[in-house]
Amino acid sequence: MQKKDPLPSGLYYHYPFLNRKDREQVLNWIKTLSPLWEMRFSEHNPPPEGDKQRELLRPVYWLGNWQFACLDYYHPPKGTMYRCLEAEPYPKFLKDIVARIEFCAKKYLPKSSFPEGWELNTCLINFYGNKWEEDKWVDRARVGEHKDFEPGPVASLSFGDKAFFQFVQGKQNLDSNFVFSQWLEDSSLQIFGGERWKSKTFHRVQRVEDKRGEILGPSIINFQTRRINFTFRYVPREHIFKIHEMPKNQIEDITPYLKKLAENSAYFKKIIQVL
Repeated sequence: MQKKDPLPSGLYYHYPFLNRKDREQVLNWIKTLSPLWEMRFSEHNPPPEGDKQRELLRPVYWLGNWQFACLDYYHPPKGTMYRCLEAEPYPKFLKDIVARIEFCAKKYLPKSSFPEGWELNTCLINFYGNKWEEDKWVDRARVGEHKDFEPGPVASLSFGDKAFFQFVQGKQNLDSNFVFSQWLEDSSLQIFGGERWKSKTFHRVQRVEDKRGEILGPSIINFQTRRINFTFRYVPREHIFKIHEMPKNQIEDITPYLKKLAENSAYFKKIIQVL
């Protein structure tokens, strides 16, 4: 059997990371969620000149803290205040999985990749698939070039159709810009950290296959989920705020989302009771 070349320093990939039982438990729990379709802007954070209000490309759900799009996400060093609202904690089974991921990260990535206090205390769940638009199904299973600004290594778990993940040096789609590519398989774990992968390159999901014929997750109106990805990151505790600590304008912008979440979440139901 031919051995695969080792991954560059700062990258780790494990397939399959989850066994069949763990996978089933995760996917059964996901069915209990009610993902949100968020808008990019809001009344107090209007679109900049030349831009316009728009819906995010896919439904999302957050654990640990919720970074609403209209709050402009978490973006240190300047974009740290009032970007992250304290959200639902990880369920017990997911905490156990995260502990295993953290162990792998610390074992296989350079120590210089980790800021003090690093832990995977926040998770973005992205639902990738097809959206019914203008009497046809439109592929919404890609992500453009971007960076994850949360400090330290980032880890992701993938479910469903495999995704072609790339690191690139810039936003122009040129062959010379490609740095590294990796297929992310169902039940796989990917971790990346360090300056090269966090600061010097962008990453993107170039495409997602449509071969498994498996529709995942909860029922979402006019949407078929082909792939689900958990992206685990670290946000320092001092940058995660409770609802009563948020400014009035931000509370007004996110209240409609909080009320929607409260329809299916005991955690957010308690939050809106104090508004």
